[in-house]
Amino acid sequence: MTDPNVIIDPVTRIEGHLRIQAYATPAGDGGTIGADVLVASTMVRGVEKILQGRDPRDAWAFTQRICGVCTVVHGLTSVRAVEAAANIKVPKNADYIRNMMIGAQYVHDHVMHFYHLHALDWVDVVSALTASSSETAALAVKNNPTYKPNNGALPTAAYFDSIKNALNSGLVSRGQLGLFSNGYWGHPAYKLSPAENLLLLSHYLEALTWAREVVKLHAIFGGKDPHPSVVVGGMPCSISTNTGSISESAGGTSLNTAGLTIAKNAVLKMQQFVDQVYAPDVRLLALKYSDWAKIGKTTGNFLSFGEFPDPTRVKTELTDGAIDYPDGYILPQNVIMSPNLKTLVGFDQSKVTENITHSWYTGSDGVHPSAATTDLKYTGPAPDPTISGVPYMLSQAEKYSWIKSPRYNGKAMEVGPLAHILIMYARSLTAKALPTDKLVKYYVDKWWSGSTASGGLGLAYEDLNSTMGRIFCRMLETKIIADQMAGRPAVSAAGVTSFTGWYNQYYANRTGKYFNPTAFAKLASYATLPDKVGFGFTEAPRGALGHWVKISRSTGMIENYQCIVASQWNAGPRDGASPPNPGPYETALMGHKLARLNQPLEVLRTIHSFDPCIGCAVHILDPEGKPLVEVDINHATRC
Repeated sequence: MTDPNVIIDPVTRIEGHLRIQAYATPAGDGGTIGADVLVASTMVRGVEKILQGRDPRDAWAFTQRICGVCTVVHGLTSVRAVEAAANIKVPKNADYIRNMMIGAQYVHDHVMHFYHLHALDWVDVVSALTASSSETAALAVKNNPTYKPNNGALPTAAYFDSIKNALNSGLVSRGQLGLFSNGYWGHPAYKLSPAENLLLLSHYLEALTWAREVVKLHAIFGGKDPHPSVVVGGMPCSISTNTGSISESAGGTSLNTAGLTIAKNAVLKMQQFVDQVYAPDVRLLALKYSDWAKIGKTTGNFLSFGEFPDPTRVKTELTDGAIDYPDGYILPQNVIMSPNLKTLVGFDQSKVTENITHSWYTGSDGVHPSAATTDLKYTGPAPDPTISGVPYMLSQAEKYSWIKSPRYNGKAMEVGPLAHILIMYARSLTAKALPTDKLVKYYVDKWWSGSTASGGLGLAYEDLNSTMGRIFCRMLETKIIADQMAGRPAVSAAGVTSFTGWYNQYYANRTGKYFNPTAFAKLASYATLPDKVGFGFTEAPRGALGHWVKISRSTGMIENYQCIVASQWNAGPRDGASPPNPGPYETALMGHKLARLNQPLEVLRTIHSFDPCIGCAVHILDPEGKPLVEVDINHATRC
């Protein structure tokens, strides 16, 4: 590898610690990145090791702490793994609530990612401060005609004056940009007009208030947020007879009429913001930056474990469960292999392996997660060059990341919103198409491939495999999920009838079961448990998430636990093939043209398009490799 001249460490506006090293062939102030790209995680956790010897009913509480952002999905994946290991089925209400809680995380996560983590790669904050407020108000009426943040009215010039004044008086006039400091403002890659910058910046600020309201759904159904409660065998929800105001002493986290009204309102607020703000903003951005539909392509291999099962397919409650009917998953359980972007391949979890050739672990290479271990061994350079006297630099020829390299049938796979939309589009062309698949095809054909004269972007379907394609697909799946939660009208042009929504389906069944009463009894009879590894899965907002658990039939405790998460699939290093196959992040950066080597904004655009969560991707230890804390739980005192 040529000595890198592009180094970003740490990559900011992500969860966790990520390092980018690359060599760009210089050309003027900029250059072009070739094959010398290295993406490394410089942080490590040891959650799998922590879980060994613990009660499987507790695993969800530990795995949720893998990440403070992806909390619901890790908890749910964990209980699904234990349920699979013990053949435990959950009632319909549990699946309705699980769908809504994951759905709420999707909508909240994707909106927050676009505005608060990714938008500043495209929106020039300093330019926004020079915008004409009257021009911005006219643009708001055109771009977001039904959005009324101005005390129930459309935003006016005075409204945008107030936003500029707040930024100027609060930050700029004091010579401090605060959270907007250290940006590449004025970079030649920025294309939006001042009015467009100000409009999107105003939505950045408004999304902060919106986000605080919509997470209340997690608190109602899960008791708190982050890290809401889940339970093996169902959901830990209780019905309350209190119909008055909610407080800690009056059904604060139970399902009473007031609590369910809050949950319903949260669902409606999610749908409204997506339709009125997020979707039109992404389409505006994509139109202005349509050249980014040709940048950031990966190999063309895509994977989805599947998510959002359909409780209406259950035949006998607690005998079978919605998870048993993958044809009903809103996000399909399928694979796409290059170059056939419209052809589905069946998913087989036995083909999932982990590679550690370039990861700081010891053990066997290319094994299934059920047989894998998490044994850490750092062999990289001294992290602090002031002590070692040697610059911190990683090498492609050696181990260089704390992330393992998952592979499916030996191939690097991209996971996440782009994979979801491509796979849903492909299923729309089959006899198994769901209404949501037909809607995906309708909106892709209309908004992405449709002509600019009719409101589309005029882009080829194959161009979805790109930096801008990921942004578009994240928005589209957010709309699909928000509509599933709240309900949607018929879309006759797509051949789709109306849908009442998960919330209303749950509400109609709210007096039903929430928990399988035999779940804990099965786990207590551990000597009779099936001799198998439980595979639990979700499609997290960032993609395929799998947990594998083996429960000891002699102690009833966890014998082995392994996780493969979405950002592992995307951010993993090269594997042990000859020649080594780079991970999706690394592949996507190859060929990038940089306007300024010292301000690699283009690199951040593509990396952020994946929405990295490195806290999830790594598997905390002190410098000597010892656990930072040890917790002893007396399992005999459990209820």
